[in-house]
Amino acid sequence: MLTETDIDIELKPKHIAIIMDGNNRYGKQNALAKGEGHIKGKDALDPVVEYCREVGIQVLTVFAFSSENWQRPPSEVALLMHLLSVTISEQLPRMQKYQIQLRFIGDRSQLSQELQAQMADAEAQTAHYQAMSLVIAISYGGQWDIAHAAKQLAEQVQAGQLALEQISKEKLGEYVQLADAPAVDMLIRTGGEYRLSNFLLWQSAYAELFFTQTLWPNFTAAELASMIQEFAQRQRRFGKTSEQVASQMTN
Repeated sequence: MLTETDIDIELKPKHIAIIMDGNNRYGKQNALAKGEGHIKGKDALDPVVEYCREVGIQVLTVFAFSSENWQRPPSEVALLMHLLSVTISEQLPRMQKYQIQLRFIGDRSQLSQELQAQMADAEAQTAHYQAMSLVIAISYGGQWDIAHAAKQLAEQVQAGQLALEQISKEKLGEYVQLADAPAVDMLIRTGGEYRLSNFLLWQSAYAELFFTQTLWPNFTAAELASMIQEFAQRQRRFGKTSEQVASQMTN
C-alpha cells in the first residue's frame, strides 16, 4: 500500500472528499438489524482517516448527512443524529492523538442545541492541530452552500459595504463553506451510484471523480491507496491543452 514517500508531492491530492454511500444496503445484504449498517459505516471511517494522515493528505471531507436526508423516516434520522453524536465523542480523542483538526460544515440551524454545542466544543478543542483536517458534512447541501454565500454578499450590497460590480466568482468563493481550504481535487463515491448528490458542488468544480461498487462499510485504506495512485497518473488540464500542461511540467 502506498506510503507518503511513494507519492510525488506535486501529484498528491490535497483535499479528498468522500460520499459514504451504501450503509443500508450493506445492512440488508448481511441480514443486520435495522440501522446496524450505519454503525458499520461509522467504524469504517477510522482507518481511512489514519491512512490520509499517514500519506500527507491535507483535508478529508466526508458526507455524513445531507440536507435531503431530513426526508428519511424519523426513526432513521434519529439514529443518524445519535450516531453523529457518538462519532464526535469517539473521534475527539483520536483527533487529539493524531493532531487532526475536526471541523463541520452544513446548516446547523436544523440540528439540536445539544449536537450543535458538541460540534462547537470539538472544533474549539482541535482548532490548533495542523497534521490534517477532518471535515464532517452534516445537514449539508451544495446548493444551500452556494445560496447561503450569495445571501451574505447580497446583505453586504444592501448595507452599502460592497458594490455590485465587486461581485465575482472569486468573491463568492470567499463565502462558501471551506473557503479557507484547498479546493477538492479528488471526490470519491462508494456504493455503485454515479452522481454527486448535491455534495460540495462549488468546491469540486475541477475534482477528479472516482466511483466504486464497494459499499462504504467495506471500503478500505487499500482501495483508497489504489485510487490515489490512479489520481497521480491522471493529467489535470484545468482548461488547458495536454501540450500546455506537459510544457509546464518540463519547465
